[in-house]
Amino acid sequence: MKVPYAKKWQKETDKLRKIALDCDLTAELKWGKPCFTFLKKNVAIVIPLKESCALAFFKGALLKDPKRILQKAGEHTQAGRWIKFTSVKEIASLRSTLTDYLYEAIEIEESGKKVELKKVSEYAIPEELQAKLDENAILRAAFAALTPGRRKFYILHISSAKQSKTRAARAEKCVPLILSGRGFNERPN
Repeated sequence: MKVPYAKKWQKETDKLRKIALDCDLTAELKWGKPCFTFLKKNVAIVIPLKESCALAFFKGALLKDPKRILQKAGEHTQAGRWIKFTSVKEIASLRSTLTDYLYEAIEIEESGKKVELKKVSEYAIPEELQAKLDENAILRAAFAALTPGRRKFYILHISSAKQSKTRAARAEKCVPLILSGRGFNERPN
């Protein structure tokens, strides 16, 4: 799998890789990206993006972050946090902080701590989807049979529309996918 933007951020990736390896992490290739593990547990990953390169911590929400440099990757991100860079100079200036954060992330892995994730049942089902579920027992059963992650994605996708009309159109479009047991972006087998 070709990683878009990987070449553009190669120097930054190499610098972040060296810092992680200096913290006694093991480098592996996962999801086509350099991933750093401790005792086979994911600690951090380097993600080349279009406008920057990010060092992402899998359990970043548990890091103390005294420098206030960690960011959520997206609005609904629960566990992961990342720091974006646009130059090797930026990385070099934060080297000691990154080292501290990586060692803290290793301690979190050693301790067995887990991020308390919000359960799918805690997400409000948009009324436009709920109406479809209420009127169709087969659809309701198919939705209930989906994995929690798939249900969450449908809930977030539909509820992210600002207008009720758009939410209703999205709910309608999702019906055949839900009935087939697939996630939103999954192709049929």
